[in-house]
Amino acid sequence: MPFDRSIKIAPSILAADFANFGAECAAVESQGADWIHVDVMDGHFVPNITFGPATCAAIRPHIKGVMDVHLMIAPVDPYIDAFADAGADVLTAHVEAGPHIHRTLQAIRGADMKAGVALNPGTPASAIGELLDMVDLVCVMTVNPGFGGQKFIDMTAKISELRAMISDRPVHIEIDGGVDPKTAPLVAKAGADVLVAGSAVFKGGSASNPAPYGENISAIRAAANGTWT
Repeated sequence: MPFDRSIKIAPSILAADFANFGAECAAVESQGADWIHVDVMDGHFVPNITFGPATCAAIRPHIKGVMDVHLMIAPVDPYIDAFADAGADVLTAHVEAGPHIHRTLQAIRGADMKAGVALNPGTPASAIGELLDMVDLVCVMTVNPGFGGQKFIDMTAKISELRAMISDRPVHIEIDGGVDPKTAPLVAKAGADVLVAGSAVFKGGSASNPAPYGENISAIRAAANGTWT
């Protein structure tokens, strides 16, 4: 995973065909996806239950690039090794998920994964001010986590603040929630470089008809790049 700040599109498999995950991952990659985003929810930290390490292990052989795993669970630490064994390249934990996020990030890096930290919409950028030298990615939630297809919450001021805080550190800013061609330029201009998109990528296509995935990915990327400064 060489670092660069070019726009990367990370389709969320939360919006894919649950009965056909392997083919869906291969299809979106073939159509230009940069990363594959896996939203792990536990029904406790967030009001939904999705996938676990076994799903990640099952889809890993179908993913040529980066598997980006977003843990919306609490606690996190007991599951770090399982997601490492499942092949996660990036593992992101929420700053709100436990009292010892510093230890969690150390453990993620210790398991040879890139470490991410996520912020809910109500959590300020300052909450991770002491963590920026320990992370490879900051995920800014632009919806309240738990369900796909929610309306975008404008977090551009927070994104700009984080971009200034990060300065020249090799840290990605990822946006998760409500990303589409209308919102992508807003977050890209503010400083984001990894855009997670679920329904905006998977709408209109299928693993057997992936061309719409490529059209959707291209539209989001073009919109983001059109206002990049």
